[in-house]
Amino acid sequence: MFGWEALDLARIQFAFTVSFHILFPAVTIGLASYLAVLEGLWLKTKEQVYLDLYHFWLKIFAVNFGMGVVSGIVMAYQFGTNWSNFSTFAGSVTGPLLAYEVMTAFFLEAGFLGVMLFGLNRVGPGLHFFSTLMVAIGTLISTFWILASNSWMHTPQGHAIVDGKIIPVDWLAVIFNPSFPYRLLHMVVAAYLATAFFVGASAAWHLLHGRDNPAVRKMLSMAMWMALLVAPVQAVIGDFHGLNTLEHQPAKIAAIEGHWENVGDEPSSLILFGWPDMAREETRFAVEIPVLGSLILQHSLTEQIPALKDFAPEDRPNATIVFWTFRVMVGLGLLMIFTGLWSLWLRRRGALYQSRPFLRLALAMGPSGLVAILAGWITTEVGRQPWVVHGLMRTRDAVSAHGVAEMSISLLLFVVVYLAVFGVGFGYVLHLVHKGPVTGEGHEPIPGGAGRPRTPARPLSTPDEGLDEGVPSTRS
Repeated sequence: MFGWEALDLARIQFAFTVSFHILFPAVTIGLASYLAVLEGLWLKTKEQVYLDLYHFWLKIFAVNFGMGVVSGIVMAYQFGTNWSNFSTFAGSVTGPLLAYEVMTAFFLEAGFLGVMLFGLNRVGPGLHFFSTLMVAIGTLISTFWILASNSWMHTPQGHAIVDGKIIPVDWLAVIFNPSFPYRLLHMVVAAYLATAFFVGASAAWHLLHGRDNPAVRKMLSMAMWMALLVAPVQAVIGDFHGLNTLEHQPAKIAAIEGHWENVGDEPSSLILFGWPDMAREETRFAVEIPVLGSLILQHSLTEQIPALKDFAPEDRPNATIVFWTFRVMVGLGLLMIFTGLWSLWLRRRGALYQSRPFLRLALAMGPSGLVAILAGWITTEVGRQPWVVHGLMRTRDAVSAHGVAEMSISLLLFVVVYLAVFGVGFGYVLHLVHKGPVTGEGHEPIPGGAGRPRTPARPLSTPDEGLDEGVPSTRS
């Protein structure tokens, strides 16, 4: 298929499926915490606007959660089907970490999800809020274990190699490996930012179409506060993460910077734009700023950064890819900071909800968080190549013994099925966003029901229903 080998097709298949999957957990992590905040504010203030927003975003959360579970199951199976040699070599580490995620996070989420979706009119508000908190905490615990496993593949420690297989000898060292704290914080904050800009774009769309109400305004206001406060924090976390990567994966940093060689004792310049050419071993059309590379990466005016020619050609990541994906991520991050600052300026002038240029920017920034997450994951995973476990196992040694035909057929099937199934899911989410939050949801009487709401049947059904009159439902 297009001259690719089975290894290439296995990598493309994994990249395709994980790219779909990561979108759903990112939104789920952010929305779960957002829902907990909304319900907590409703319980504290008794303002209906917070409950209206809770009802609205709960439906979108439920759809994302379901799609995330389905796409995640596929990821687990691929370790055995396409990467069996990796599972044989490192399964004693990655297997238990994924099992811990299921036993802690998934069971916690599953145990309280039903109460969260169906229980607002069946249990007391305190217990329902507790259930929402447990689901939100479950998403963070899930992130903890997944990032522990993935980070260990980047910076492995706490293990021994016995008879050609990894054996864990210190689980605390395995879990809290050198890159784990930075990557965990970076991912969680990225999920919060992605959700904030998704929420903000939803509000901007309604305001641009003339639907101005307290719920829509509250959505935009909360999203922009998150952007203003958290986007700069993410930049600081990213800087610490970069310093950690420089220490443990210097070839990745060299590829990200498109930096091929140092000149004498001169400090390293920063290449803003260019085209890293792996064959010619140079970055063509480079636009660079002297000394800035050393200043940003080494926090020094004299120390040099690693150069790609310091590493054997077979140990170099694909600089052409990671050079640009990194710049997409950073560029979107700077736009997020700018959007947050602009929102503050407009808020102080009393024009946050009326400025159409700003609302258009907020709408355009809707997918920016998810695109930045994808760009960041491509940067970190392609930058780890040619290793699947850094310094211990090369990617070409991890793949299963499949032929090109089998990998081609399975890849095509994945593309067709994913586009069909998750395309419908994305479409339904956009449909829900288009409808927007309903004011006073759950208080309207059912036609023919003498004003008495009925017991809800499912969380996404169309009628507004509740168990007792005056008690809001979790549904629309």
